[in-house]
Amino acid sequence: MASSVAVALLVTFLTPVIVYLLTRPPNKKTLPANLPLGSLGLPMIGQSLGMLRAMQSNTGERWLHDRVNRYGLVSKLLLFGAPTVFVTGPAVNKLVFASDVLAPKQPRCLLLILGRRNILELVGDDYRHVRGAMMQFLKPDMLRRYVGTIDDEVARHLDVRWVGHRTIAVLPLMKLPTFDISATLLFGLERGAVKEWLTVGFADMLEGMWSVPLDLPFTTFRKSLRASARARRVLEAMLTEKRARLERGEASPTDDLENCLTSLRTKDGGSSGGERLLTDEEIVDNAMVVLIAGHDTSFLIFSILHVLMTSMIRHLAGDPATHAAMVQEHDEIAKNKADGEALTWEDLHGMRFTWRVALETLRMIPPIFGSFWRALEDIEFDGYCIPKGWQMFWASSVTHMDPSIFPDPDKFQPSRFESQAPPYSFVAFGGGQRLCAGIEFARVETLVTMHHLLRLFRWRLCCEDKDNTFVTDPMPSPQNGLPIELESRDMASPTPSKSACGL
Repeated sequence: MASSVAVALLVTFLTPVIVYLLTRPPNKKTLPANLPLGSLGLPMIGQSLGMLRAMQSNTGERWLHDRVNRYGLVSKLLLFGAPTVFVTGPAVNKLVFASDVLAPKQPRCLLLILGRRNILELVGDDYRHVRGAMMQFLKPDMLRRYVGTIDDEVARHLDVRWVGHRTIAVLPLMKLPTFDISATLLFGLERGAVKEWLTVGFADMLEGMWSVPLDLPFTTFRKSLRASARARRVLEAMLTEKRARLERGEASPTDDLENCLTSLRTKDGGSSGGERLLTDEEIVDNAMVVLIAGHDTSFLIFSILHVLMTSMIRHLAGDPATHAAMVQEHDEIAKNKADGEALTWEDLHGMRFTWRVALETLRMIPPIFGSFWRALEDIEFDGYCIPKGWQMFWASSVTHMDPSIFPDPDKFQPSRFESQAPPYSFVAFGGGQRLCAGIEFARVETLVTMHHLLRLFRWRLCCEDKDNTFVTDPMPSPQNGLPIELESRDMASPTPSKSACGL
């Protein structure tokens, strides 16, 4: 998978660059003298192959650290045919997340499949408007009323997919409840034919996200485009129906996210005075993004649940002290509840140590290797000029492992988050105006899921630790899906066998 993603990335970025270089008029613009340190390397290739090799060999973070040690926190290079500035550090994080001088740069396939008005592509007032609309539904005051629904979905998933199984692969199973919860909570879809069809349709769309964008018969990209068109028709029909129900007073803007976004299109439906109204295209494009985020996390910095919870399970298998402390926290919450009683918002506030474990996990295993941005104007930063139109490559891992910010960074230490990290130092959820809109949603699902797992099971890794290494693909994911051996907490510990872990 990693090699196929690498090839697709290279082809996706290089194809339009080659066409442009062959057809562009002579460029007489003189580059500024104060460009960052570094080398652009060989024409067209630059450092692309070196970075891709590092990602495939799981040494990407070391590759970034070596670059910082050589050139500093800002340096120039050539990636995927485009002149690029690699940046990292708190000051850069603030530039990326709290200013309007940069725009996200996504693979062309993603734009064509998800739509151009999705939140991943918007900047300035357009971005703030759509994010503000989404935040109306994802804010804590709204989410607290849905804790019981999330609790029910997680409990059902574990009962069907985990209970009674001796061994399971964690990562594939972690993807299932997140999509179900997203579809139910955010779009009001109950279990049935439409929900099952969308599950299959979004799986087909995902196959083409990192493919070569060739719209030809029998290509993966063509299959994804067709799946996208079918999904859009379903969401557009849902949008029409929801708008009609809202107009008849049969539904409320607080029922689900699509109702909330739809209601913001009319002045008497909840939009703020003077704000531009959301278009149908924006509503559907962002519905696609949210459902993709629930199905797979490869494309969104704020959608990290699968990787986060899988990483937590892996860590707890080898950290008995942290595991015991978490069990104690959740047993204390459970003893004050009747059997089968759903968790509440107040219960989640009692899971402070569990959330600190989650944050420390994200610090050590960031949800993405890095992301690309485009300079919308000449940017003066740290004494250097980043020319308009140049590409920026941003990564969080260097900041997260900086000993001047996080002492003993290689040590797993949840107590770091008993107090707030310095501004723009911990950026697993982004920051500033690009702080993850779904951070509270992620917190609720993570805490609910870990509560049920810790109350139901003990587990151990099936493979040697080296076989459970997280590789960048392009997100961190465990080799083999993290196979574990499950043991019910109500049973005596069985003697592990090789056959038990032979997934």
